[in-house]
Amino acid sequence: MGKLTLAASLGLTCLLSAATIALAESPGTEDPNNWPQYNRTTNAWRFSPLDQINKDNISKLSVAWIAHGGDITMGIQETPLVIDGVVFSITSGNRVAALDAKTGREFWSYQPKLDPLTKKVLFSPYSRGVAVGDGKVFIGTVDGRGIALDQKTGKEVWQVQLTDFPNCHGCNFTSPPVVAGDMLTFGSTAGELATQGKIYGVEAKSGKKIWEFNTIKDDPKSWPGESGKYGGGGAWMPGTYDPETSTVYYGTGNPGKDFINSERAGDNLYTDSIVALDPKTGQLKWHRQEIKQDVWDYDSPYEVLLFKKDGKDLIVHMNKSGYVFVLNKNDGSIDNIWPISDLKNFVKDIDRKTGELIGRVELPMNQETLICPSTFGGRSWNSGAYNPKNGLWYNNVLDFCGYLKPIAQKDDPKDYGTGHIGAGDFGRLAMAPDGRKPGRLDARDPFTGKLKWTHEMDVPGFASVLTTGGGLVFNGDPMGILRAFDADTGNVLWSFNTGSGMRGGMVSYAVDGEQYILVPSGWGSYAALLLPALFPQLENAPAASALIAFKLPK
Repeated sequence: MGKLTLAASLGLTCLLSAATIALAESPGTEDPNNWPQYNRTTNAWRFSPLDQINKDNISKLSVAWIAHGGDITMGIQETPLVIDGVVFSITSGNRVAALDAKTGREFWSYQPKLDPLTKKVLFSPYSRGVAVGDGKVFIGTVDGRGIALDQKTGKEVWQVQLTDFPNCHGCNFTSPPVVAGDMLTFGSTAGELATQGKIYGVEAKSGKKIWEFNTIKDDPKSWPGESGKYGGGGAWMPGTYDPETSTVYYGTGNPGKDFINSERAGDNLYTDSIVALDPKTGQLKWHRQEIKQDVWDYDSPYEVLLFKKDGKDLIVHMNKSGYVFVLNKNDGSIDNIWPISDLKNFVKDIDRKTGELIGRVELPMNQETLICPSTFGGRSWNSGAYNPKNGLWYNNVLDFCGYLKPIAQKDDPKDYGTGHIGAGDFGRLAMAPDGRKPGRLDARDPFTGKLKWTHEMDVPGFASVLTTGGGLVFNGDPMGILRAFDADTGNVLWSFNTGSGMRGGMVSYAVDGEQYILVPSGWGSYAALLLPALFPQLENAPAASALIAFKLPK
């Protein structure tokens, strides 16, 4: 990441005197002043060890600076990175900017010229973040390129066209690559489009593509006939790189057509799975399919958390069904499976030992079937956060349902960007039949699912959660309200109206002895288009694309 600047070095000294941070590093506390990767640390916990801002003084938190990101198309969905006093941000149109983390002042910006076909593709030109390493800032573009910029100047170092974007539906990137040693791994969107989603391995220094892994397995037992030709899959969220085993773990997307399985009677590997890959070669080490022959759009691209517990190396991973899989990190064998909600009817249960779906509900053609949770999932793609100080994992739970209606769709869509889902839409949303609140923030044991506390919401949360060493949990909602909770009790300690809903990931960092909370504010994404049907209060929710930094007054 480059050597610490003098200011950052002095800042570390000041911070250690102003805030209590353990000198001996323990998992999740590495590099406390920075947020150097998408989920901050390689274990993907989204935990900041900084504790200058804490339960006792959170009421004094105030705005330090605001920076605007330009185009507000699809809002702001990123998790910004912060390294040695510099914020690296990406907004709509793949616009990248480096900002002063103390003031929000822009150092440099870069915006690639995108292929005009991006105006037709199902996925608008949004991005969920950048990656930084080897003195470079890396992005994946919505037209299927990988681009490297000089970290200090923003000048382009290299670019490579990784996908056949003009001739391939869904061959684009909406999330950052993963820095895996001297390699980068990029996951394509695929999913709802007529394609085969792939993961690419690229040399970080040169941009040379070394390998690609097809998430649609070449196997007639898994994909009978030509069903795999447009099998979907993909890996549209960042994976987790484990330097200890030199493995990158990705959750993969759903099979196509989403809601019709009549032609894909096999298990549809490697969709709805965790795949463990060698980042140097792309070789598959192991896989664990979580949802076999999915017809509910319950893909598995969510974050892969790594733990060491009771002598075991474990993975904790959730998919859109709301079931959490606790797996052995080295071979994918099952340690436990538990649901984040009891609002589920797509199956009666999942076998805790084998992972088999028990009593699955199929979808009759041309009929509406109420399925819980909805296609938004039991939780959206925005990450949860784990706090090692109290052992709790915090997640936004979506407790509402949807009516799914499969309809006949041509097998070979010719129009660029045409959806390949086997339905007219992603389901007519509906509140839970039992009248419960549609959303909540839960604090649970990640290994057993035991609930410690919950905070119910009239409008569910769709932002990534942040937890800190100061005993706090930060969460934002689509109405624009940012809240700080007591991490142990769930009591709301502070709130602030950011002016627009939150869909990205907030982070914490420190510069010159001061801790900051940095919040992307700008409601957008397909949630903004589809949710007003169920939540009318979101009909006229204001759009934005802003970063808001908070700190304590001096």
